[in-house]
Amino acid sequence: MPLPRPGSAPPTAAPRPVRLGVHGSTRQAERIAAAAGVPPSAVEYVPYEVAEPFAPLRAGLADVMLLKYDPLEPDIAVSAPVAFDGRAVLVGAGHPLAGRTEVSIEEVADHEAFRCPGSFPPHVWDLVVPPHTPRGRPIRRVHPMTTLDALAELLRGGSAVHVSFRSLEAVLPPDIKTIPVHDLPPSPVAFGRLRGVEPPEHVARFVAAAERAVQR
Repeated sequence: MPLPRPGSAPPTAAPRPVRLGVHGSTRQAERIAAAAGVPPSAVEYVPYEVAEPFAPLRAGLADVMLLKYDPLEPDIAVSAPVAFDGRAVLVGAGHPLAGRTEVSIEEVADHEAFRCPGSFPPHVWDLVVPPHTPRGRPIRRVHPMTTLDALAELLRGGSAVHVSFRSLEAVLPPDIKTIPVHDLPPSPVAFGRLRGVEPPEHVARFVAAAERAVQR
């Protein structure tokens, strides 16, 4: 290896990839990174589960994480929106709604949904799976929510539904259908990071570029 010339600056190591926490599919995160002009090699995806969504961030395993809605956690700072995710209901292939191209949340209320999991913020779950429809019909949130595999198994075996997001379609098996819900507004998607912890410069640049990209 050649030695640096006298008086020259030492070579600068390339920054490590941005460690981005994601739940389910990485496809939406990949689109956000591409819109921000960040190459795939510059992002490392760190999975998290809904029962403990902030665990990788708080353990220092992720620099930022994708969030839908503000969790109002004292130690989590939230960026401006970097994307929007359309609403959908997930059902098994044999479900009465499975053949529809879209549904109303009022129709979804005919079927049993999933309750808030683990340490997931309850007020956010109320936005994901509303306790009532706009017309006041209760949504019966009775099934346990754990992992995506367990969710798929419950949907596959009965009449349960999960009010969720269209982005999950990318990670679901073919016998779980994603039906758009036309009367729920899309969810804002943002980055969450630990409050009071200054992000590395390359992470801050990534967040800023993603915020600018969604405004174009």
